Amino acid sequence: MEVIADYQDVCGECPVWDPETGTLYWTDNSGHRFYRYRPATGVHEVLDDKLEICGFRLNEGGGFTLINSGGVWLWDGAAAPRLLASEVDGARLKLNDCAADAAGRLLAGSNFYAPHGDYERGKLIRVDTDLRVTILDEGFELSNGIAFSLDSTTLYFTDSTARRIYAYDYDLSTGVARNRRVLVAVPPDEGLPDGLTVDAEGYLWSAQWYGSAVVRYDPDGKVERRIQTPAKQTSCATFGGKDLGDLYITTAAHSEPMLEMPPGYDAVNGSFGGALYRTRPGVRGLPAYRTRLA
Repeated sequence: MEVIADYQDVCGECPVWDPETGTLYWTDNSGHRFYRYRPATGVHEVLDDKLEICGFRLNEGGGFTLINSGGVWLWDGAAAPRLLASEVDGARLKLNDCAADAAGRLLAGSNFYAPHGDYERGKLIRVDTDLRVTILDEGFELSNGIAFSLDSTTLYFTDSTARRIYAYDYDLSTGVARNRRVLVAVPPDEGLPDGLTVDAEGYLWSAQWYGSAVVRYDPDGKVERRIQTPAKQTSCATFGGKDLGDLYITTAAHSEPMLEMPPGYDAVNGSFGGALYRTRPGVRGLPAYRTRLA
């Protein structure tokens, strides 16, 4: 487990590999910093220190599609981002994580989780290439990682505090998701499922917040392996590098205690995270789909 960069990210998240330029991007969504790392030169740098970026994808034709507590945005990487949507059917788009499908749509989950008291339940939404926003499903506690099966017929969606990774039947031609079922129910003595990616063999990799690990599940939801990390708050992972055989892992430095912590978890002492790590698990990944938003 190699440290690539250590900016002590408050909440490092959403690593995305760009195979065209050989660049890894990631965000500190709480620290409002956006980064770039180029393995060929070993140089990493802060690209922006003002934007709240909770999730993003590269956009076809250049720039990025961003999500944050204000909605969905397009950003060219330099000028001020342009707001595309801030609500759907009267519901605020306070978004937490996202992914693009093979048709260039953006899927994201809204998150209003509060550790104490009542809170609005989150929604799974879709943004079409013509910028129309649709609610696919709702009723989630803490919306998180999103990914697709190799043939795009299955959508995976994480609800962290519910300790669930759901699977849906997904129609790529229409962007409709149906038949939600529990693929993975994470035991209460493990960490919370967070960021999600799928490798070239169709297996899921789920970062475990509070779990100091990234867990690989087979397509039936069974644990295939567990890679330990030095960080208690392991937040997300993606594959990159020339052969897509490097697994990049983000972590979070600021301890965020919640009622759903596993028994005996120490939220005061220990190494919570903050660095970007890299390891070679012997498995290759897939390049992330790009959005095609107008």
